[in-house]
Amino acid sequence: MKNRLTKILIIRRSALGDAIHTLPLAKALRDKFQDAQIDWVVEDKAAQFIVGNPLLNNVYVLHKKTGGLKEFFFVLSKIRKEKYDIVIDTQQLLKSAVIMGLSGAKRRLALSDGREFSGIFANEIIKTGRKQFDISYHVVKRNLEIAKYLGADFENVDFVLPKVSSENISKVKELLKDINPDLKTVVIAPETTWENKHWTVEGWKEVLSELVGKVNIVYTGTLNDKGLCEAILSGFEDENIINLRGKTNLSELAEVFKLSDLVISPDSGSAHIAWATGIPYVITLFFATSSKRTAPFGEKYFSFQSEAKCSPCMKKNCKNSEKNKCVLMINSKNIVKLVNKLLQFEE
Repeated sequence: MKNRLTKILIIRRSALGDAIHTLPLAKALRDKFQDAQIDWVVEDKAAQFIVGNPLLNNVYVLHKKTGGLKEFFFVLSKIRKEKYDIVIDTQQLLKSAVIMGLSGAKRRLALSDGREFSGIFANEIIKTGRKQFDISYHVVKRNLEIAKYLGADFENVDFVLPKVSSENISKVKELLKDINPDLKTVVIAPETTWENKHWTVEGWKEVLSELVGKVNIVYTGTLNDKGLCEAILSGFEDENIINLRGKTNLSELAEVFKLSDLVISPDSGSAHIAWATGIPYVITLFFATSSKRTAPFGEKYFSFQSEAKCSPCMKKNCKNSEKNKCVLMINSKNIVKLVNKLLQFEE
């Protein structure tokens, strides 16, 4: 296909991790169609790394809870006025496919095996030999099949994030002012939205017990998970652990990761953000979800998959009679051993 596309619209409304996993597609398209107008439709909760991204020209933000039909049709009218050459639905749900179908674009692309009858809104189905929820096929590679279909060549999986403001950089430096410059820095980011993605409090405490005094420890999380934070940090009140729970936005969180040496997290938005920065080592823990499908990959990224027979189940809530047995199947000693190896500590 010749480099003739002038207007491209990507639809990936949510969630944060999924939006980040779609950025390599935007990068491949930008490299191929350097002068094209490339735009994106996203929901507010996933917008932080899409709005202001240098890969994109325009971003349409839909507010999931407050926007309503009035906002939806206002955004749709703006999309239709642009007369896009091509619209790509990477989410493949009804809520994304409807926008594609009503966009007015002549070419409406989606991968095969979409959900909620989303495929009926596309007029070009890109056939793939792997199902959308194939637990052994990474979502980034699946998204890049669209780039390949459009003739975009890519050797590496590349992320581009928006530039962090000088104010945000200054704020993060102030938050981390008590960091010991002679020690390496490990961030633990235990929070995620799925019950079945959480590790045990005991597991986190065992890791902390092995790391305190050897490294700077930074705890990150949202204001929502006060109970989890208090449970994990209980007993470590006298240790120099920097608690950033609720003190950073996502852009500032990315800056925290850039200033760290290693991040430990379950399968979460935090793990994907840390991966996208390209700077720290990342260790990711997988229980209900599949490391082969969503884990950071590359020489600096490592994952532990629960050895439970039911893992990965890909379920938000555990249906097993031995509830959440999978979270007990990752040994904290193995994590500490890997941390020591990556940070070159003697055991």
